[in-house]
Amino acid sequence: MRATRMVSSVLVLVLMQSGALCARRFRGGRNPQPRRSPPPPTYRADRGDTTESFPLDFTAVEENMDNFMTQVKNLAQSLYPCSAQKLDYDMKLNFLENTSVTCNDGSPAGYYLKESRGSRRWLIFLEGGWYCFNKENCDSRYETMRRLMSSSKWPQTKTGTGILSPLPEENPHWWNANMVFIPYCSSDVWSGATAKTEQSGYAFMGSLIIQEVVKDLLSKGLDNAKVLLLAGSSAGGTGVLLNVDRVAELLEGLGHTGIQVRGLSDSGWFLDNKQYHCTDCVDAVSCAPTETIKRGIKYWGGVVPEKCRQTHEGQEWNCFFGYRVFPSIKSPVFVVQWLFDEAQLTVDNIQLTGQPVQEGQWRYIQNLGIELRNTLKDVPAMFAPACLSHEVITRNYWIDVQVKGTSLPRALHCWDRSLHDNRNNKAPPKGCPVHLIDSCPWPHCNPTCPTIRDQFTGQEMNVIQFLMHMGFDVQKMAQQQGMDPSKLLGMLSSGS
Repeated sequence: MRATRMVSSVLVLVLMQSGALCARRFRGGRNPQPRRSPPPPTYRADRGDTTESFPLDFTAVEENMDNFMTQVKNLAQSLYPCSAQKLDYDMKLNFLENTSVTCNDGSPAGYYLKESRGSRRWLIFLEGGWYCFNKENCDSRYETMRRLMSSSKWPQTKTGTGILSPLPEENPHWWNANMVFIPYCSSDVWSGATAKTEQSGYAFMGSLIIQEVVKDLLSKGLDNAKVLLLAGSSAGGTGVLLNVDRVAELLEGLGHTGIQVRGLSDSGWFLDNKQYHCTDCVDAVSCAPTETIKRGIKYWGGVVPEKCRQTHEGQEWNCFFGYRVFPSIKSPVFVVQWLFDEAQLTVDNIQLTGQPVQEGQWRYIQNLGIELRNTLKDVPAMFAPACLSHEVITRNYWIDVQVKGTSLPRALHCWDRSLHDNRNNKAPPKGCPVHLIDSCPWPHCNPTCPTIRDQFTGQEMNVIQFLMHMGFDVQKMAQQQGMDPSKLLGMLSSGS
């Protein structure tokens, strides 16, 4: 009897200690300790996601207390979020079960997975990395960026950052979701559905890779999901717009009608605008955006959302541009887009190489911000800071950027709540904005923009230094705005 009471007391004490340890680890500020994981617990072998087995031996407790305490600690770890399993932060590489769906060079496609047992939320992230659109520049890409066309040298594990981070201080609302990272190895903006041919020399199967990953994940717990967020950055962000409805239709067709499929497109909302000056179309960087996509969609055998295809029949390339494809998307999508996107400026032949920009370039940059604002005005859920940058949701500073006092993680949380309330016929939450766009007219006029450094000295630049560096004329700009130059400088200093 005394042993039983002692066992109960010990069990409660160890669980309390384990909980306190967990709280310290997850609430310990922005400098967590180096990630270390103890040996993983054993599992039964009947299923891949089977219940952990921690058999306790209550015999001869008083004679072997050390051994019993070890067993109790193992049990405590299994019951708390900071258990041995949870402390293994890395995502593990898995290759597709369907070996006919491959990377460009025929090597197996795959994904990285970190399961979060007990969570019914899944985040699938599509990596970015430009594209190629003919045999010549795909050959060049294969020589210089083989990682983006082949899985032959992928590492066995990958650590998530930003919205893929398992640390709540870096990822306040999605840290405990099941995380999936799909490496980009199809060079087709996640649109291709064609096998390797003698003429093309490469397979383009980006859209099929997404479909096969989703199918594989159903046996790993996705079948019990409540929410699936398909996210991506750059080419992956455009891939979200092209594939989010296809994923929803796939799951519905397989009988999983209870899974809410949503999209999060980061830095994939490109414009089909006229370049600052035209150049020969040699690669994805030098060509006009419309020209590369026109050539690419034929080379890749690219597929686009059906409703958009019908709207732009014969000119399906239009569906690669956010403002054209968005009206045809049925699934909820949150758009994240810098108003002065570096990749957009690159394809528009605005080269910010440290030299002061010319007046014509400066006007072009300002007009780009205006054009982007106009295309985003009817997007109900979006976050658009007036910054010069590219990609954000997997950056560790993604929690620091704000628009009108609201951070991106907060805006995404508000979006989650609004979708939940809409499904339950509730009024949207007050003081929880989801349509956030900067109104200031210059790059980096938002004081929370990511730090910019001088390319030559490496020194950080404030807003005024950056604008001066780019050739910003305070006197002329103040005159255009109808204000005193000193007042304009004061506004810039405060980020107004």
